[in-house]
Amino acid sequence: MTATGVTANEAVKFGTNWVAQAEHGGYYQAVADGTYAACGLDVTIVPGGPQVNNRAMMLAGKIDFNMAGNLLGTFSSAAENVPVVAVMGVFQKDPQIILAHPGKAPTFEALKDRKLFISDEGFATYYQWMKKEFGFTDEQREVYTFNVGPFIQDENSAIQGYVSSEPLMVEKEAGFKPDVQLLADAGWSTYATIIETMADTVANKPEVVQCFVDGTAKGWYNYLYGDNAKALEMIKADNPDLTDEQIAFSIAALRDNGIVDSGDSLEKGIGVMTEERIKGFYDKMVAAELVPADLDYSQAYTLQFVGKGTGLELKK
Repeated sequence: MTATGVTANEAVKFGTNWVAQAEHGGYYQAVADGTYAACGLDVTIVPGGPQVNNRAMMLAGKIDFNMAGNLLGTFSSAAENVPVVAVMGVFQKDPQIILAHPGKAPTFEALKDRKLFISDEGFATYYQWMKKEFGFTDEQREVYTFNVGPFIQDENSAIQGYVSSEPLMVEKEAGFKPDVQLLADAGWSTYATIIETMADTVANKPEVVQCFVDGTAKGWYNYLYGDNAKALEMIKADNPDLTDEQIAFSIAALRDNGIVDSGDSLEKGIGVMTEERIKGFYDKMVAAELVPADLDYSQAYTLQFVGKGTGLELKK
């Protein structure tokens, strides 16, 4: 047994939400530098992708932890009585953004005068909040098919994206730096890249969950603020199409926008979640008519593994 109570070299599989990305760096870091192994876990990262559903794999018992989206998924687990528990909010800010042509959207409110390319998923989630909170309309929304061409051609349009990827893509294709509005800074207050596991794992293997959560937090500190060369080697081995330029852009975007490390994490550590913030986001989603007003979502998350300041000493 290790100090955490984990059997040494306990095999754990962790499923990510897409093919290997710079945005997955903290987990690769914790594997590469032995952080997970130090508390007894032999972690295998199982990349996601267009044909991969790692959440279904976890429900089937094939993997142990899953990288989920935001708190809407947590509320959905509660509503559908799926025995999945959110144990860590790795991203303090959702990286979702809306990009506009230079000078066309200097504020979030200014986007109300633009045609907006929004995907069906985005329309069913954050766009409903944008309508309720800011007065955006169904009429101004155009269906986004993940082709930035129509946006580039129409200077009075704007488009959804992630702060760590699309701004660079647009700059390379269009030759201009877009205006960027981060939904989180406008009040879209969900956690993102939420780590979840089965309720049975929380109940019967809390020491494994704690080790994974602690290792992940330390991995992110070392990745963002230390020597991440080994992690980047692993990421590029899993996704050879990823360029050094994209990796550098993504890491800078994560740092500069406080995606992983901001707000409560500055004192309580990466991955922290709080009841107050979860309740605040839930109330916004009730107002946007995205979740029922009488939902008991308390079983779908736990705060027992986070908020302990783990890894703060690694921040340089």
